[in-house]
Amino acid sequence: MITVVIPTIGRPSLRATLAALTGVPVVVADDRRGAAEPLEVPAGVRVVRSGGRGPAAARNAGWRAADTPWVAFLDDDVVPAPGWVDAVREDLADLPEDVAGSQGRIVVPLPAGRRPTDGERHTAGLAGADWPTADMAFRLSALERVGGFDERFPRAYREDADLALRLQRTGYRLVKGTRVTVHPVRDDGFWASVRFQ
Repeated sequence: MITVVIPTIGRPSLRATLAALTGVPVVVADDRRGAAEPLEVPAGVRVVRSGGRGPAAARNAGWRAADTPWVAFLDDDVVPAPGWVDAVREDLADLPEDVAGSQGRIVVPLPAGRRPTDGERHTAGLAGADWPTADMAFRLSALERVGGFDERFPRAYREDADLALRLQRTGYRLVKGTRVTVHPVRDDGFWASVRFQ
């Protein structure tokens, strides 16, 4: 019923994302530019290459390798909550044909005892965002109809909103599911706010 697609540039956090997924087909879209070493993934996880062209191109390579009615996209730095696979199946079960996508609930745990950095606050914005591909499932036929993600978006910024808007313009609806995915904040060091700005 569903394939999980994870675009990656080879971050170590990918291991935790993959470890949380069992009993579902997984495609990892390796978007490293010119990487000679293959990615280390568990047995049964399929890897496709997207040539370092950015997350939109990586997601497109991933969903085009899927053959299930639904494709769920996760980022390589999130951790699906226990029971996520069953929860996403429940979220997608019996959705009407005019529903093209279902969004998971993103939880961003911020550090205690201090104010968050600019980067941490930026990540925390995902908790209230509409249609972030940190956890977003789309109907394969809807992706095919609109051509997937616009690869002119070279970075992970607004390519997911663009796809959602194009799907809605085509007459599809997007809904919010109940599944939960945790998006940890990275420790980018003391100067993170200066670099972010």
